[in-house]
Amino acid sequence: MTHGLDTDGAFLHRVQERCAAAGLEFFLIEPLWANAFFTALDTGAVLARTLINLHSEHHDPKDIFSRLVDRAEALGIRMIDPPSVARACFDKAAMHHRLIAAGIHVPPTILLPMDAAAKWTLTREDSSLLGSPFVVKPSLGYGRKGVVLDAMDAGDVARSIAAWPDRCLLLQRRIIPRMLGDQPAYFRVYYIFGRIWCCWWNCFNDLYREVSSEELATLRLSPLREITLEIARLTGMGMFSTEITLSDAGQFVVIDYVNDQIHLLTQSSNPAIGVPDAVVLGIADTLVDVVLGKPAVPMAEEDAA
Repeated sequence: MTHGLDTDGAFLHRVQERCAAAGLEFFLIEPLWANAFFTALDTGAVLARTLINLHSEHHDPKDIFSRLVDRAEALGIRMIDPPSVARACFDKAAMHHRLIAAGIHVPPTILLPMDAAAKWTLTREDSSLLGSPFVVKPSLGYGRKGVVLDAMDAGDVARSIAAWPDRCLLLQRRIIPRMLGDQPAYFRVYYIFGRIWCCWWNCFNDLYREVSSEELATLRLSPLREITLEIARLTGMGMFSTEITLSDAGQFVVIDYVNDQIHLLTQSSNPAIGVPDAVVLGIADTLVDVVLGKPAVPMAEEDAA
């Protein structure tokens, strides 16, 4: 397993404990020995049954973890997820078209290639589509790098480029979540090989809370699961998260399309931004079950989050 920056000891220890109980060897590939592991894998000095990718820089082919997962895939090692599949989802501009073609709602968007960005100005038509303020996102960005949430004009596009140069930018209408009681209707949904966990994720303060089975029913939140299953079918991804909001107009809109290196910090280790512990540990258990070849939980019978 490659070491992810958004992962803490609780997740890693749970995976390690489950592997030990099942008689599986577990190895965490830290940056310190990533090069050595790459060489050993490349020469056949070590073998791997499954490699879970929690930290590779998809936009940088020179990154050691990117090179490692590419080599592992070429050697026929089972990858969660294969980089050839994950990179196609990582590209937000490409995913934008795929989601629209599948009938999934996304924000009104202008795709702005980098070679056109320097000459771009906000026209009346653009302003009508995007609203004000609007959002700027790099197509290959992550972790909010280069994201501008309060963009007003071309100067803010330049601000995004300065923070994260990219081949393409997404200029998007800012979707304001509907309030459900005192909670903004903004969600991060985790998909792991047929199992789904839905979490409230407050986009204003980063706090998480699991969506209860009662809330799924009474607040009519089942589209969260349906949309996530459709994204899984569309992409072929086994492990990812997606961000979905319920707009003031009553429409479920996918905001952050596919995150393949998912946020797995626990609330017990970081209450301010952590994911509920039960979700993180459930994901760890599911991943080990998948490696052991246990059948995936049927989607219709999957536990409510």
